[in-house]
Amino acid sequence: MKLHTKIFIGLFFGAALGLLANFFISDKSTIEWIVNNISYPIGQIFLRLIFMVVIPLIFVAIVLGISDFRDIKKIGRIGIKALLFTFFITLLSVLIGIEMVNIFQPGLNIAETERAAVIQSLSGNQSVTGIITTAKESKSFVQILVDLIPRNPFAEIVFAFDPNYRGGGLLALMFFACIFGVAMALVDSKKVQALTSTFQGIYDVLMKIIDFAMKIAPIGVAALIFSSTSQLGFQVIALLLQYVLVVLGALIIHIVLTYGFIIKYFIKKNPLHFFKLISEVIITAFSTSSSNATLPTSIRVSIEELKIDKDVSNFVLTVGSTANQNGTALYEGITVLFLAQFYGIDLTISQQLVVVLLSILAGIGTAGVPGGSLPLVVIVLQTVGIPIEGIGIILGVDRILDMSRTVVNVTGDIILAAWIDESEKKNSLGLANLN
Repeated sequence: MKLHTKIFIGLFFGAALGLLANFFISDKSTIEWIVNNISYPIGQIFLRLIFMVVIPLIFVAIVLGISDFRDIKKIGRIGIKALLFTFFITLLSVLIGIEMVNIFQPGLNIAETERAAVIQSLSGNQSVTGIITTAKESKSFVQILVDLIPRNPFAEIVFAFDPNYRGGGLLALMFFACIFGVAMALVDSKKVQALTSTFQGIYDVLMKIIDFAMKIAPIGVAALIFSSTSQLGFQVIALLLQYVLVVLGALIIHIVLTYGFIIKYFIKKNPLHFFKLISEVIITAFSTSSSNATLPTSIRVSIEELKIDKDVSNFVLTVGSTANQNGTALYEGITVLFLAQFYGIDLTISQQLVVVLLSILAGIGTAGVPGGSLPLVVIVLQTVGIPIEGIGIILGVDRILDMSRTVVNVTGDIILAAWIDESEKKNSLGLANLN
């Protein structure tokens, strides 16, 4: 049985068991005990096995991806392609999301009694307070640009996953890796041959560790999904059903139509076959809710199954795991307009355009970890004058939406890598014909 089939069985088994537990076990403290002492630790062991190699993998993959090109023009060309792709696809995703909200207006279809009860429940909510505090501590755009250049790369490595760290984090580490890789590409290849071999050896060892982690993936995925479904159930989804359906519908439209069009006409492959080849990545992304945790699987599958050039895959997918988050941008645009409707705030066209722009920027800067987009949603809410406490309204259903938008994020990364690989092959073929 193939690994992705085992993972899917684990996903289904964990979800079904979680829903059954939520339905039949009336004592919620019992479910909490099971989650806290059994399913959560098992899920965290699986995630930590992956996360412990993400930082070294990001650095080594980017350095090898850039240095192996040994052509600065090619590096710049790929970077520009990736940037333009990310901007336009993210813009399209946000426009799809906002159009869906304006058509179905999920925030207007909640009964007044339930609306009042939800607003009342937000006061003193610890989760809401924590998210708002994080958002208020967010840096200015200028400071974000400055922090891209790390004072101490080792500090960025140590605190990359610390939500309270005020440095550049993963983006600063990626910047350092890019500069390191460019410098290696410009140095005489004979002088850095030993260093390249060392990095390649480290890369191979890291991928082998990922193989170890993926052996327990079916069990880890089942535990992660059980932790969510056993506590979430159907009750909280019922209240926000239209909002959930609008988000899921927009994500499906984006992945089927937008991605399907790119795969068929730009990558020149059958979309159904393409999605089948990356099914392991999709299931891993859905269960972990993390682009960063899915990164090792994305790299391996893109190289082994899609036959994408290793250097392109290493560079594009690693940077894309943080910078290309168009599924998250789509979700953020929908969420802001939904909360505006919930509070009876009529946003003008110009305000909606501000939401579009901020969602694009937030999508690029969102951390590729579970729940990483919520503080940025608060910033957008604050900018257009919507009560920031409203973020608490969607906390109950955010996990299922986080899982879904992560699928769109990582699928977009792989499509970006596949498109760049295809265009670079055409470029090389064109140069060969000229010669």
